[in-house]
Amino acid sequence: MSNSRITRPSPVASGKPGSRGFLARLTVISTLGGLLFGYDTGVISGALLYMRDDLAMSTGEEAWVVSSLLFPGAAFGALLGGRIADALGRKRSLLVCAVIFLIGAIACAIAPNVAIMVIARIFLGFGVGAAAVACPLYLAEMAPADKRGRMVTINELMIVTGQLLAFAINALLAVLISDTHVWRIMLAVASVPAFILLVGMLVLPESPRWFGARGRLDEARAVLSRSRTPEEVETELAEIEKNSRSEGDQRRHAWRALRDNRWMRRLLYVGFGLAAVQQATGINTVNYYAPSILKQTGLGDQAALIATIGVGLTSVTMTVVGIWLIGFVGRRRMLAIGFSGVVGSQIVLALVFLLPHSDAVSYLILAAMMLFVAFVQGFIGTVVWLLLSEIFPLAIRGLAMGLAVFVLWTVNALISFVFPQIVEGIGSTWTFALFAAVNAVSLWFVLTQVPETKGRSLETLEDDFRTQAIRTIPRRDRLGAR
Repeated sequence: MSNSRITRPSPVASGKPGSRGFLARLTVISTLGGLLFGYDTGVISGALLYMRDDLAMSTGEEAWVVSSLLFPGAAFGALLGGRIADALGRKRSLLVCAVIFLIGAIACAIAPNVAIMVIARIFLGFGVGAAAVACPLYLAEMAPADKRGRMVTINELMIVTGQLLAFAINALLAVLISDTHVWRIMLAVASVPAFILLVGMLVLPESPRWFGARGRLDEARAVLSRSRTPEEVETELAEIEKNSRSEGDQRRHAWRALRDNRWMRRLLYVGFGLAAVQQATGINTVNYYAPSILKQTGLGDQAALIATIGVGLTSVTMTVVGIWLIGFVGRRRMLAIGFSGVVGSQIVLALVFLLPHSDAVSYLILAAMMLFVAFVQGFIGTVVWLLLSEIFPLAIRGLAMGLAVFVLWTVNALISFVFPQIVEGIGSTWTFALFAAVNAVSLWFVLTQVPETKGRSLETLEDDFRTQAIRTIPRRDRLGAR
């Protein structure tokens, strides 16, 4: 088979009749992992208001209940999840995640004390972290090149939809049920989408890249034929086979591949940076603590929970906007706009906290939070997960994705754990001013280190990285390739 570069079909003509329905079903079912990711991380914000008294939690115990899902749970779930996705396949790793989500949700709901709750949250977090690796990988490897951006970012939409669902269910249950045990119902609701994910993944195929990497080209062809024309199938299969052959046995020795290939290590470091800067925005301080912050400004429990729905609605709306924009705006340009907006909105948020407490100020703080969330979810959240699924070569993709998401969850856990103490120590104004300074550094990182991936197949990207065709960022292209 020729090793010359193969001309890819026009994106406009891409696809076969009926493929849209298959890809839609695949996307909706597989991203239920993202929905659960969002629900399980968002539900704790409202449950804490009742769990705190019901389980007689101290401030330290409260921090452990919030952060234990993130670290060690999600962090090590991501670290091992990449290896599991490589060993078992993307599909079967998502089936494992579904089982963990189901058992973890029930265990959290029936936990009799803080110690059991923390253990259950760590177990649940393992599923969250592993799904955060497997789902974007699965979508990126199943999607045609021209649809990859929007398909992968649907997972981010499902994450924020899960958070909105958590905020809405928390508020609804708080209004309907006057019982300190209501938090148990809030946590138990997650078992429903977990069961649907488990059943749905049973009928979906494995990734063609995973088949191709193991020489199972007939099975890869069969999967590709469900969403590509015959010509596209053969073109894409040739690229998969070429990359698999050129990598030799590196897939079985991912650590050795990293050691021997400087270009792979550079991409891994870029992935670490992307993971860190996404969490350094401070987005999860709002997702986890918004009701508590609003309560401290004078709102009651129910009012704070209802007001937090506005944060969830903003997340979902702006994620939809981001998915639309990503179809024709470069990845780096999206990130540059996002981090610029985050810095500005956090400065506004810091200044608003200087005003004397009142209901009006509480809602002004909420509005500033929503502005901040809009920039993160519309321009950063969607793009970071997409880039992490795109930039790593097949030989290290599962390992590298797991390591990058490990960094993401570790930074998330660290910020979530120390945020209440920082606010208590230096106040809300200086806390958000500190976040603004950190995000100015993140903007510099994006402009100088992040490659543009839009419009290239995964195999073409890998060839370009290997030959250093995307080694540096041209000055004329500093804000995004066309």
